[in-house]
Amino acid sequence: MKNISRRKLVQLSLLGSVVSVLGSRSFAKALALMPTPDETEGPFYPVKDQKDKDDDLTQIDGYVANAIGQHIVVSGRVIDVYGNPVENAMLDIWQADANGRYRHPRDPNKARLDENFQGWAVIQTNDNGFFRFKTVMPGAYPASGTWIRPPHIHLKISKPGYRALTTQMYFPDEKLNKTDLLLNAKSAAEKSAMIAKNIGQQGNLPIYEYNIVLDLLRK
Repeated sequence: MKNISRRKLVQLSLLGSVVSVLGSRSFAKALALMPTPDETEGPFYPVKDQKDKDDDLTQIDGYVANAIGQHIVVSGRVIDVYGNPVENAMLDIWQADANGRYRHPRDPNKARLDENFQGWAVIQTNDNGFFRFKTVMPGAYPASGTWIRPPHIHLKISKPGYRALTTQMYFPDEKLNKTDLLLNAKSAAEKSAMIAKNIGQQGNLPIYEYNIVLDLLRK
């Protein structure tokens, strides 16, 4: 048997004391993951229902042409703060098209609307909490005369028993991230949690990973 140093024994003894004092539930809570940060829904959540809300936003059912812009894949996993997968969670996804225009009647952006971009999807996680959708890299757009919003995707995530979350996913290495008023109101840890990771290519499609952590409803 491998010898354990005196220092290691002391460390283990202290850890055991902490668990004993706090109790197993409190200790687990201390090790819990940080929930994905909340963010504003924004003014362009879809107000007009549409038939096609599937996981491919680049192609609208019944349309011949595809959406313009760089097509991408976003995949990830929804878990709770203790690392357990959240199956059958509902993901409500909406974003601007490649021109930075939302499919919304009150979007003041003068950019041309891409009529072939679906703009909105409602999907569910599988039994292991995984999700995946295909979309376009959203364009930047003016939020005011001095503020240009970086590319981002809006998400609402919900499931009974969990705290509903509305957040925004950002992209790595975007210059506009550095000046975005919403993103820069977050802590460094929160920013890191809200920025997706580029994990490679699938053919000519960049793949971004974005994992989401939901908090449990407290009784």
